[in-house]
Amino acid sequence: MDNPLLRLYRSKIYTAIMMLVLLMVMGVLGYRFISSYPWIDAVYFTVITITTVGFEVPYPLDTESKIFTICLILASVVIVGYAISIITEYILSRNNFEDIKQRKMQKEIEAMSNHIIICGFGRNGKQAAKKLQDYGKPYVIIERDKDIIERLQEDGLAYVFGDANEDETLIQAGIERASTLITALPSDADNLFVVLSARQINNELCIISRASQETSYNKLKLAGANNVILPDKIGGDHMASLVVIPDLVEFIDNLGIVGERNINIEEIKVELLYDITHIKTIRDLDLRKKTGCTVIGFKDENGEYIVNPEADTRLVSGSKIIVLGRPEQIERLNSKYNIEQEG
Repeated sequence: MDNPLLRLYRSKIYTAIMMLVLLMVMGVLGYRFISSYPWIDAVYFTVITITTVGFEVPYPLDTESKIFTICLILASVVIVGYAISIITEYILSRNNFEDIKQRKMQKEIEAMSNHIIICGFGRNGKQAAKKLQDYGKPYVIIERDKDIIERLQEDGLAYVFGDANEDETLIQAGIERASTLITALPSDADNLFVVLSARQINNELCIISRASQETSYNKLKLAGANNVILPDKIGGDHMASLVVIPDLVEFIDNLGIVGERNINIEEIKVELLYDITHIKTIRDLDLRKKTGCTVIGFKDENGEYIVNPEADTRLVSGSKIIVLGRPEQIERLNSKYNIEQEG
């Protein structure tokens, strides 16, 4: 949204333009009816008088015409000078405000840690940002399209204006402190370059990359991407699944719906659930009885997933559980164990 001071400058510019137009009209009418010049000569003489270029006078001036010309010159000096000063001040002020906004945004980004960086704000990047916002996850968008940047400014979203292929831009986005990078650029080559650069800067970073071609999958994985997503393949699979197993797909889609307090599924570190100095099992926690949530998945300390784990699964340090429940049950779980949602 524009600064009120910039809007004031724009109002002054419109006023200056109207004054210039009025001055031009008065000059033309004056020479036409006071000096009896033809219309084209009246316009010509008004222009050279207002701009003070000093061309030769096309016709001899009588006393009335000389007095009118003096008044026109004096008025034009004041009005043109005012217009030039306002326009110059507006340009300088706009640049200053852009710098101020950019510095303020950079300070906000520098205060972030464990945030997500989204490279590219196209269809995939925008959808990723929406999902992260629903879950209250902090993120920074890297975009080089000026029109998109203006929309991000209006929406109050954190952004860096620049090319994600450049290390300096990634560093500006706080890649050294970030937990995850999502590169959703339209070109697989650009995504590959971003993955290589990001992995070199932050070896602990989780990198998720978009790919248009299946042949790019292995290259992106080799470059350092933890996950590679092919949107077209996923979209095709999803549509086919709606034909083969429509009810199951609809149920799974409903699990992924997130809105205001509408989280149905969550991943939780076991360290947040109990004191891990004495190892417990899923049965010991008894989350179903205490919160209504059901444990549907387990991720061990090595990153291996187990679907529908056994009740005697040991919840060791570094492991996570995936729980399913209605929004109020998820909220009850978070409240009971003081699990704060990241904002």
